[in-house]
Amino acid sequence: MVAAAFLELATEIAFGLLILAAFGAFVRLVRGPSLADRVVALDLLSVTLVAFAAVYAVRTEEVAFLDVSLALALVAFFTTVVFARYIEQSAAKDRQEENR
Repeated sequence: MVAAAFLELATEIAFGLLILAAFGAFVRLVRGPSLADRVVALDLLSVTLVAFAAVYAVRTEEVAFLDVSLALALVAFFTTVVFARYIEQSAAKDRQEENR
């Protein structure tokens, strides 16, 4: 009985903190100022969504949400790698144009 109440309290606190983190990441995503800041904010937002799905899976005891969080984490990782590669290529292109 005490363990169930503690788990409920812990998940409520986790949900609150995750919403706060998502809000902060969204603000950074909108404000920028650079593309790298936006990419990091998008990565943080995706990690926050993964954590939200995992906490929800613990709260509802529904293991399907763990699969959702795993799939979202893989997609988020791939997206971050693609954005980082794009930033790297655009920086290299800018350096080549400066050397001309």
